[in-house]
Amino acid sequence: MNPILQLYRGYANEEELIVMGHVFKRTYDYDFQKKNFKNASSIINQFRIKTIQNFDVYLKFGEKEIHTKTLDDGYFNFCIPLEKETHFGWIEYEVFIKDDANTITSKGTFIRPHKGQLGIISDIDDTFLISHTPNIFKKIYILLFKNVNDRRVFKDVVQHYQALSSAGRNKKEEENAFFYVSSSEWNLYRFIVKFTRIHHLPRAVILLKDIKRGITDFFMSGRGNHDHKFDKIKHVLEFYPNLKYVLLGDDSQHDPALYERICKIFPVTVIAVYIRQTGKSKKNEVKKIMTNLESLNVSVCYFKDSSEAIAHSKSIGVIK
Repeated sequence: MNPILQLYRGYANEEELIVMGHVFKRTYDYDFQKKNFKNASSIINQFRIKTIQNFDVYLKFGEKEIHTKTLDDGYFNFCIPLEKETHFGWIEYEVFIKDDANTITSKGTFIRPHKGQLGIISDIDDTFLISHTPNIFKKIYILLFKNVNDRRVFKDVVQHYQALSSAGRNKKEEENAFFYVSSSEWNLYRFIVKFTRIHHLPRAVILLKDIKRGITDFFMSGRGNHDHKFDKIKHVLEFYPNLKYVLLGDDSQHDPALYERICKIFPVTVIAVYIRQTGKSKKNEVKKIMTNLESLNVSVCYFKDSSEAIAHSKSIGVIK
């Protein structure tokens, strides 16, 4: 059985390119058709994958072939210096692996944002994808038995995200840098890509949690420690230090406290924080955090409906 190469969207600044992926010994296709229990078995199968550690991986970039090996969980990450000016926007890259006499090649894309002023970082579950995270049983039921075509976004969220993506831009190919950072694992990458395409959400770099390799791990998907989200968001802000950032999350887990930590470390970089209210009433601890963020000169919006967030973005001049 040939190894399987999975690439993810990468990103670059003026000096460095980062692209990443996994090498699998075994994986399963995601069945996007809602037939009987096929969606449930497809989702569970995403957590039955087998990865290959210390496997040779090659990045083809320009005239160069750059060699690395996978980590213990089959993940690889190329961080390479950019020696000459590259194009802006979404750019294709190529990675290949070798298995006996076969060469397996895959092409991915990375973004090098046009010079601009805005970067957007958004959570996924219950920020734009309705997931019912606080109710673990309901969340698992929906994940298993609601096909990707039946999953829903919040009303007006797509309008808000598209406006943020094009804010200050005249051309579609010059959209602002968008990142989806989630506590979901890499196992759900293809589901997330498919979902965002169906709903015409902005094309984004997707940064997820370390891959899981067992069915028992499925039931803990998206839960546990959220420090990886903090680390990834901190890395993005350090990687693109000249952008001003809008952070979007919800109050179902730890986004407000996490974003507060980020704002304290980057006191001039984050200009606005949006937190979606997921319950019937606003949480006092979240309101306290938002008040504190305002004292740091961060514009905040704790909202129930995306129409409120849109109005707020217009009022502060982020979108028109």
